[in-house]
Amino acid sequence: MKKALKRHSSLEAITTDGLRSYGAAMMELGNRGKQEVGRLANNRVENSHLPLRRRERTMLRFRQMKALQNFAPVKANLHNHFSLERHLVDRKTYKERRSAALAERRSLAS
Repeated sequence: MKKALKRHSSLEAITTDGLRSYGAAMMELGNRGKQEVGRLANNRVENSHLPLRRRERTMLRFRQMKALQNFAPVKANLHNHFSLERHLVDRKTYKERRSAALAERRSLAS
């Protein structure tokens, strides 16, 4: 925490979760007033639900970078092809797009 405060000394607020050790450290450093703690205050900091995090988790399975480089473009193409944004369209449109994508994939596979 000391290193971070040295590097970024002009912070208006420091967002942490409710862990008590953060409060103790902030009190020791004299920045207790700048600490923001709240139920959803650090949501933006943690961002574990982002698609980037999901991709990182998938990439952890690969032991060699070459295998990942071979797999990633194929996965990206398939994801773009089948990611039809279900929450933005009605059921009928979604089913039509999904069946069209499956038909195209079958024609490419054979």
